[in-house]
Amino acid sequence: MNAPPPSGRGPRRFGWPQRVFSQVLLVQLAIITGVTVLVTSLFLAPLSSQLDDEAMRRALAIAQSTAADSGIAEDLRTTEPSALGPVQSAAERIRRATGAEYVVVMDRRGVRWSHPEADRIGEVVSTDPGDALRGREVMEIDSGTLGRSARGKVPLRGPSGEVVGAVSVGIEYDSVRARLLGAIPGLLAYAGTALAVGALAAYLISRRLQRQTHDLAFSDISALLTEREAMLHSIREGVVALDGTGRIRLLNDEAQRLLGLGPEAAGRPLDEVLDAGRTADVLAGRVVGEDLLAVQGGRVLLANRMETADGGSVVTLRDRTELERLGRELDSTTGLIDALRAQDHEHANRLHTLLGLLELEMHEDAMEFVTEVVGVHRATAEQVTEKVRDPLLAEARIEVGLRAEGRTVVLRVRDSGPGIAPEQHASIFTEGWSTKDLPAHGKRGLGLPLVRRLAERQGGSVSVAAADGGGAVFTVVLPEALAGPVEPPSEPVPDPATTTTATSATTTGENR
Repeated sequence: MNAPPPSGRGPRRFGWPQRVFSQVLLVQLAIITGVTVLVTSLFLAPLSSQLDDEAMRRALAIAQSTAADSGIAEDLRTTEPSALGPVQSAAERIRRATGAEYVVVMDRRGVRWSHPEADRIGEVVSTDPGDALRGREVMEIDSGTLGRSARGKVPLRGPSGEVVGAVSVGIEYDSVRARLLGAIPGLLAYAGTALAVGALAAYLISRRLQRQTHDLAFSDISALLTEREAMLHSIREGVVALDGTGRIRLLNDEAQRLLGLGPEAAGRPLDEVLDAGRTADVLAGRVVGEDLLAVQGGRVLLANRMETADGGSVVTLRDRTELERLGRELDSTTGLIDALRAQDHEHANRLHTLLGLLELEMHEDAMEFVTEVVGVHRATAEQVTEKVRDPLLAEARIEVGLRAEGRTVVLRVRDSGPGIAPEQHASIFTEGWSTKDLPAHGKRGLGLPLVRRLAERQGGSVSVAAADGGGAVFTVVLPEALAGPVEPPSEPVPDPATTTTATSATTTGENR
């Protein structure tokens, strides 16, 4: 019995290669070889016909020259067919001079008066001379007593133009075939050169393709593309790919959601599908940096952009809206803790004072001190509670004024902070700008850009100026914000300079 083959590996099978390089090279070589063979065949086919036609025309020309000799026609009428006759002598002289296989002169009966083989003189020709004897010229490839040949037959006419016989001239067909076979080696040399050049070009192209595809198989490339599509459309991070001209090449589902775009945006210029603003500038690379903030449709986005080798770029977008909200809550909680810590310190100081008075047995002074502290604390708490619900808003002063001028609404907000330097008036409305240190959650500077964007959507504007006595005044103008003229109120609208609406511990310098 034959031993079984080793387990785990069967006989090796030679099939179609898997690598892109090998497949492309083989396909190109097959195409080049096929084209070369086809062109060579197409060239050889008419070449054979051309050589046949050339041989027949040459035979016809010799026959016409022979028939034009008036002496032959006269000898045909006045002599008998003979191997030593004048017709045979003239025909052989022409045959040797032209290199023809034979020159046969015949009378109207088809009897030969000349032939390369003298013993055939006086016999009837082996092929039909009817067309030539009827006055027609004939070219053909036919077989006779001397084998296959290219023939030309013409009528032989007498002095008055009557047909007295015919002339048949043959060119050996083997010479035609020899010329054809002689042309093939040169043709094959050209074809081989063309094939070699094509093979070299196919190899170079395949090598370049191998480097670009990292020598992967087509199945691997297909799997990578499928996985790429699944990954891009399943991740919770927006991805936007742009080409070198700023046209969107790819837009995954999350990017469509964050930017408020549809799948039809792919293939269109970025500036055509997004309104002018910071978001478009960040995506287009007109604003550079890492973790750039942008606001789009009420969402706070964090963008990072990377250039690609072909001049395009890939931008990733992360939604930080919820994170920003949580960060603000954390800031508020941190502020509350700081306030409680300060209050605890102040309370400890008062307890130490009270303890000192008691140790000195100054009981009446201690009672007065306690009464005073409790009373001041209660009065302060009642005042704050009446005016401000949030204990964090118990320090700096913010004044808000609102008035209507026809269809226009004007909102002014003034605070008592340190104010804003004139050279920073244009910068405070930029997303990410802030006078405060970076908080724990990472970013500041979103409020004022949102205010400006909302105002501009309504056709209005936002401006900032220095306030009298310190601080800053922000003015929001919304033209055509009201459907009709506003009736004057029964009570005058308070001016922001005299009305205190709320107080805040946050300084003016931070974008809110």
